[in-house]
Amino acid sequence: MDATNKIVLITGAGKGIGKYLSEYYVEKGHTVIGCSRSESTIQHERYHHFCGDVADEHFAKTTTSSVAKQFGRIDWLLNNAGIASMNHAMLTPGSTLERVMNTNVHGTFLFSREAARVMSRKKFGRIVNFTTVAVPLRLEGEAIYAASKAAVESLTRILAKEFAPWNVTVNAIGPCPIKTDLIKNVGDEKLNKLLEQQAIHQFGELADVSNVTDFYLSEHSSMITGQVLYLGGVF
Repeated sequence: MDATNKIVLITGAGKGIGKYLSEYYVEKGHTVIGCSRSESTIQHERYHHFCGDVADEHFAKTTTSSVAKQFGRIDWLLNNAGIASMNHAMLTPGSTLERVMNTNVHGTFLFSREAARVMSRKKFGRIVNFTTVAVPLRLEGEAIYAASKAAVESLTRILAKEFAPWNVTVNAIGPCPIKTDLIKNVGDEKLNKLLEQQAIHQFGELADVSNVTDFYLSEHSSMITGQVLYLGGVF
């Protein structure tokens, strides 16, 4: 990891993986700006928080511009904000489709676009998007969630090409099941079936996520872009 202080923007920082990563990078000496729909519970002099919906274009613009104005740059963006839908397609209402796509796809695109505009001024940046093992596993009951994250993967690969001239890399991580709020309502039988499809038949840990984000964010990873890495051994 680059030891110098970085300005880090993390979406979905209110709980789960996003909160963990916010605390993790603050403790490493970086300045973290988190955003979520709810107020933050993180109290630290190097942590700042914005409340809003990542799918709101005005919120994406005002958040990134505020960060750029206060700190002069955005070095790293972690597009962690996401919601899941775990229903059979025939039981999934249109409102759920719209909500999942708005947060997972629109939010990722809007914050990537706005952060890249700021990053391009310094000709440096790292963007890490979040996908899921539900994409390669083609999990039944997760059609909308998997489709939204497949779109995130496509965005990752195309934005990597578009942002490369400004030395901005774009990569994605696909966590396997980790015991957070995202899966708290999923039955044990379904989770066990999912784990059986991985090469490593166990839940991931939050530290497994930061291990991958550290790699993508490293100053030595300037040639790593447009990549998607799944946890747990999913092919």
